[in-house]
Amino acid sequence: MFWRTIAAMTALAALLYIGAAAVLYFNQRQMLYHPEATWRVVHAPDVELVNEGVTLRGWVVNPGRARALLYFGGNGERVEDLRDAWASWFPGRTIYLLPYRGYAASGGEPEERALVADAVAWFDRTAAAHVSVAVIGRSLGSGVAVQLAAARPVERLALVTPFDSMVRVAQAFHPWMPIDWLARERFESWRYATKVSCPVLILRAEQDELVAAPRTAALAARFAVRPLEQVVADAGHNSIQDYPEYRVDLTRFMQ
Repeated sequence: MFWRTIAAMTALAALLYIGAAAVLYFNQRQMLYHPEATWRVVHAPDVELVNEGVTLRGWVVNPGRARALLYFGGNGERVEDLRDAWASWFPGRTIYLLPYRGYAASGGEPEERALVADAVAWFDRTAAAHVSVAVIGRSLGSGVAVQLAAARPVERLALVTPFDSMVRVAQAFHPWMPIDWLARERFESWRYATKVSCPVLILRAEQDELVAAPRTAALAARFAVRPLEQVVADAGHNSIQDYPEYRVDLTRFMQ
């Protein structure tokens, strides 16, 4: 009777574990991407691109400048809300605020391969109209931005709260799960950092509750030329933009 009870409990634990793993596997994109926060579009998009049959829509700030800046935001960030502030932050650049597939007024559904392909398409279009193109990627966007900079001649690259691998970040939150086996959305920036040749700035939030400092340090160590690294004191992952040092460091780097 005792061993039968132990066997039943073991079987139940195994079923619960497998069930939890299945939930992570089949729901990982819903857990990673949060476009719903961006669906209420206040300002009509003013730039459009069709890539792989999907229509992408974003915003242009300071049109007509010779140098350009592409921005790829966080997984639930309303990039249109940056329009007014960034117009004054980067007066010498035309700024392209680019929602991902499924975000804001863009069609399609987000997934890593498509997001990187879209970023490359945005770069190619922008590079044809400007003398140079710089890139800023924040959080999830850092994973997109690093792959873009590895594939195209980006002028300079700023990464805000970046990580070396989404797999490793997720593993810290689910230590008992085989995340490396389950993950389809991997964003393994460490694999691409060695191919980046432009100047790089890394901005880390001192109190980042989502991306641990070792994850950012591991990414920084992979670049061929050591990046400029700044820590925004007291800032959290989702509050770093509220600190004056954030604006100062970004604007200085992008001059």
